[in-house]
Amino acid sequence: MKNIKIYADGANKKDILRFNKIKLIKGLTTNPSLMKQSGVKNYENFCKKILKKVKKPISFEVFSDNKKDIIRQARIISSWSQNVYVKIPVINTKNKSLKKVIKLLSKEGVKLNITAIFTKKQIKETIASLDSNTPAIISIFCGRISDTGRDASEFIQYANKLKKKKKHIELLWASTRELYSIVEAEKNNCDIITVPTNILDKMNLMGKNLEKYSLETVKMFYNDAKNAGFKL
Repeated sequence: MKNIKIYADGANKKDILRFNKIKLIKGLTTNPSLMKQSGVKNYENFCKKILKKVKKPISFEVFSDNKKDIIRQARIISSWSQNVYVKIPVINTKNKSLKKVIKLLSKEGVKLNITAIFTKKQIKETIASLDSNTPAIISIFCGRISDTGRDASEFIQYANKLKKKKKHIELLWASTRELYSIVEAEKNNCDIITVPTNILDKMNLMGKNLEKYSLETVKMFYNDAKNAGFKL
């Protein structure tokens, strides 16, 4: 894990601040769905309280579906701190490309994290829309792509070829499902991987002795059956 940056993904304030203190974690991401699950009521207040403590790169997402309002929200969110990346979906809910919005904001110098990217067409349009001098992240949803039975690495390799001329763009492996995705992302030359906080809590398993793990698993099954009082 020397050549990839790990970002913690979540919206629980305690978890965000906990992972912010860990050197291995180089940045943080969140989204409206995670915020809803965590019971966030006031979006701006939540973000600004986090930014008082977090100085690492952190992504906050717009939640409008209207192009003009997305631009307005992005400018507001960007103004909160220099370490903020504004997450903008690659399309809106009507399946309309937001490439013009992305191009405008990136040209203005707004640091963007383009999210919910699933297709090669979306990858190509996004990279073409981003300004060469403004830092940006493109988030390819590898976990969800893999859920459909496709090889996500194919999309990463495609994006890597296209972004060579734009040095300010970082490629992110998103929607991580398991720790091994960190290994996969690094093999495919991703710059960043976002990992949900519940998966990051399993980091102590990396490199664990498999014989020991096997024994622990057998003991768990045995003890659970015993404690449940199962009989035949």
